Order: sequence, then C-alpha cells, then structure tokens
Amino acid sequence: MAFGSNTLDVSVWRGDADGGKFESFQVPSQESQTILDVVVWIQQKIDPSLAYRYACRVGMCGSCAMSVNGQPRWTCRTHVQKVLRGRRVEIAPLRNLPVIKDLATDMDPFFEKWVRAEGVFHPTLTRNDEIARVSPVDQRRVEADAAVECINCAICYASCDTVQGNPDYLGPAALNRAWTLVNDVKDGKRSSILEAVSQEGGCHNCHSQGSCAKFCPNELSPITSIAGLKRETTKSFFGRG
Repeated sequence: MAFGSNTLDVSVWRGDADGGKFESFQVPSQESQTILDVVVWIQQKIDPSLAYRYACRVGMCGSCAMSVNGQPRWTCRTHVQKVLRGRRVEIAPLRNLPVIKDLATDMDPFFEKWVRAEGVFHPTLTRNDEIARVSPVDQRRVEADAAVECINCAICYASCDTVQGNPDYLGPAALNRAWTLVNDVKDGKRSSILEAVSQEGGCHNCHSQGSCAKFCPNELSPITSIAGLKRETTKSFFGRG
C-alpha cells in the first residue's frame, strides 16, 4: 500500500523474550480511530500472526495496555489523532514486564507482587455473620475509596523507573492495593500487610517521582497511597500504629 495523506505509518514491535525489532505497516487513517483499532486492523488485514491482548474495548478491563510513542496507555481509549507524530505512531509492549510475543506481555510478575504485598482481602467474618457496617465518611474509608478503582492494567507499573531499576520493588499497583486494605476496617491482617510492604522492595523503596499518578488512566494516585504506607509502617515500627 502506498503511503499517502490518508495513510498512517505504524511501527509495531515484533518479537519475544529473546529479542525483536520494530516492523512498519501502512494503515488507512479513519475518523475516531483508536490505537487498538490500528492494531486490530493490522492483525485482521495484513498479518494474522500479530500477538496482542484486549477484551472489553471500553476502558473497563485494562488488558489492552501498550506503549504508544514510548508512553503506557490504554489503547482502546487512545485516539490516533491525539498521539500522531506527523503521520507516524510507534506501538510496543508495556515496559518492565517480560514479553511473551509482540505486544503481549507476561503479567505474572505483576500479580505475584500483589501477593507479596498481602494485597488480598483477609476476612474476619463468615457469610453467616451480619454484614459489617462502615460509615462512608469514616476517614479510613475515605482513604480506601480514593485508591480502590484500580483495574490491574499495569500502566503505573510500566511507567515506574524504580521498577525498572529494582526488580524486587513491589510496584505502585501492589502498594496501592495494600493501602486500600490497610484502611479497610473489615480486613483482619493490617499488621501483616504493613510488615509485608515494609520489607526490602517495599514502600520505602519508592523514589516519589510520580509517574504512576501521571499515567494512571483512572486518575488514581498510587504515590499518595505509598506515602500513606510509609507513614503507617514507620508508626508501626515505633509502636504507634
């Protein structure tokens, strides 16, 4: 296909864990076109072997996250016209995660760190007990509400330079999740969570650069959650928590 005013020059990363390179595709420019639309068009019209991941296409699941012109984004919500450089755009897999193939990354390290951070709910009641009542204006509930809308897309993880430099660092998403549980009065292991996030690779390794908050599509602020964990772990260490 000849390159013209109605054509996009799209560079797509092709490869696996052993390496790869960018491959150029000529894609028709269309109105209200998203980056995910471009990737799907390439896979359906040019190269069916192109590997990528998506599900909902409406910004609810986060599975379509990729790097667009070097920045992590939900590709289903990223309109081509907003990120074009001339007529060109570059699409790559998320940073800081192993590449399975092409644009698809292995999410296991991301979720393993959630487990290390005790980012799972620890119930204190059974289904036979009355549901615990929590006031929506309780300060701890307010803190949890501000951080609870994470959908596990790993964009903050991909944007984090601390993760890149320290593979043991739990990362902003896992720590953000831990913060919601620290503030959940129904969770039964607050002290265990604080201990988990204060270990090597925990909240105190955060350099407070703020890329997690800058790139979060849900406008969460993991850096604020991490600051809260730093305060609470310090108080706990001195017996004040």
